[in-house]
Parts: sequence; structure tokens; C-alpha cells
Amino acid sequence: MATILTSLRNTVIAGVVLAVVLFIVLTQSGLAITSYGKDFWAYIFRYLHEGSGVMWIGLLWYFNFVQIPSMPKIPDEQKPAISKVIAPAALFWFRWAAMSTLITGLITAHLNGDYLVDALLLGTQTGGHALIGVGMWIAIIMWFNVWFVIWPNQKKALGIVTVEPDVKAKAARTAMLFSRTNTMLSVPMLLCMAGQSHLA
Repeated sequence: MATILTSLRNTVIAGVVLAVVLFIVLTQSGLAITSYGKDFWAYIFRYLHEGSGVMWIGLLWYFNFVQIPSMPKIPDEQKPAISKVIAPAALFWFRWAAMSTLITGLITAHLNGDYLVDALLLGTQTGGHALIGVGMWIAIIMWFNVWFVIWPNQKKALGIVTVEPDVKAKAARTAMLFSRTNTMLSVPMLLCMAGQSHLA
């Protein structure tokens, strides 16, 4: 067991194997989907969408609840460990989890018939379709912020792109403010996502 748990790669592989075994047991026992049509693919993409979303929002909350508030408490000589090692790795997973969440979410929406425009047209959709539509639009705004505001500014703030000190400071503040914006938006976005099944 230690061989599995001391390696992240082995841990993830073990998790996938357990999920596949559980899926086979559930389908063979008749407790889950037994055909492999549209419902099956909608389920697979929802699973991938939710997993990607957990990674994305988990890292967003890590940045805002842990890393950003902790930085002023870290001695200057130790800060490069965060800015040169931890933050770039976390931002890699953060932005690609956002991309994966967007793509798998749009595929899931298509498979389930929840179209973005239709869901927001007044009077044409109600209940779960309207809620998921609003949630999707909020998530798209958040994705845009990640790729076109937060990441470009973080590259400057972390020194991945060389800029003048005043530009670097401004970029760090902009990245932080848009990261906080996404944290704020994540609360109503999650309300809409959860409400799609329960508030409709």
C-alpha cells in the first residue's frame, strides 16, 4: 500500500482502477446505467466535468483562503519557494482544470440539451434549465478571467515574464483582484449548479 500512496501517479492510477471496478460492479448488478448510449456519455462527461471543477475551484479557494493571506507572514527569504516552485505548479493545474471544466461542461450541456442561450432567454426556460444556464454563464466568465486576466498577470507577478518592478506590482494586484472576483462568483455559480437538481 505504501508503494501506491507514496507516489502521486500510483495514487491516481489506483483511484481510476477503483472507479472502473466500482462502475463494473454497479453496471453488472443492475444498480447503474447498463446501456452505453447518450445517457452513458452524459454521465461520463458529467463525471469528468465535476472532477475538473473540484480541481479548479479547490485551487481557487487554496489561493484565496491559504496562499494569498499567508504570503505577508512568510519571511522574505522563504517567499521564493512559493513564487518560484509552488505557485507556478498550482497555476498550471488551476488553468488547465478551468479549461477542462469548461470543455466537459459544454459537452455535458449539449448531451443533456441545456443550451446556454436557450437557458437565459426570458420566458423560454424555467427551473433547472434556467439555473444551470446562469451557472454556466458565470463559470464562463470565471474561465475567461483565469485565461485572459489572472494567468497573464501572474506570469508577470511571478517573474515568468520579465517586466519592470512597478508593472510587476500592478500585475500582482490585478491577478489578486480577479482571483477574488472568481472566488466571489464561485458562490452563486455553485448555488446554480446544485440548484439545477434540487431547486427546480
